[in-house]
Amino acid sequence: MQNDLNIENDVLDGIDRQLVQLLMANARTTAADLARQVGMSAPSVADRLRRLEESGVVRGYTLDVDPAALGYTLTAIVRIRPLPGQLHKVEKLIAGIGEFVECDKVTGDDCFVARLLLKSIAQLDGVLDRITEYAETNTAIVKSSPVRRRLPPLQASRV
Repeated sequence: MQNDLNIENDVLDGIDRQLVQLLMANARTTAADLARQVGMSAPSVADRLRRLEESGVVRGYTLDVDPAALGYTLTAIVRIRPLPGQLHKVEKLIAGIGEFVECDKVTGDDCFVARLLLKSIAQLDGVLDRITEYAETNTAIVKSSPVRRRLPPLQASRV
């Protein structure tokens, strides 16, 4: 029996993969336009989208804003190692500083790897000063991003 999401061995079927890829390219694409592109009826596509949402495959539809258009011309990657006993304090501080736009808790010597968006290099010290009482940091300025955030491969697995 096929489950509600048309998944075999935890891999999306071809239509679901197409829908996810089309929505990644343009999340504002209507169900009618998606239906035309995948050769299905709009109600069938709407049903598939609902199931993709309910299953958690599609978590939301987002807006892609260019930080440079808002004046954020500098990106920095910061490795953060909290001082003993300061892990939770540092985590809360990072969460409360708006310039930290991403942060991952990681294994290894550092506990966090975070991405900062800044309007200038002069702003960097002010942001980092807010956490250096509680953690050691190591910062790298991003020169370019050859691979932007993207989906993992969606093709069917070959077993």
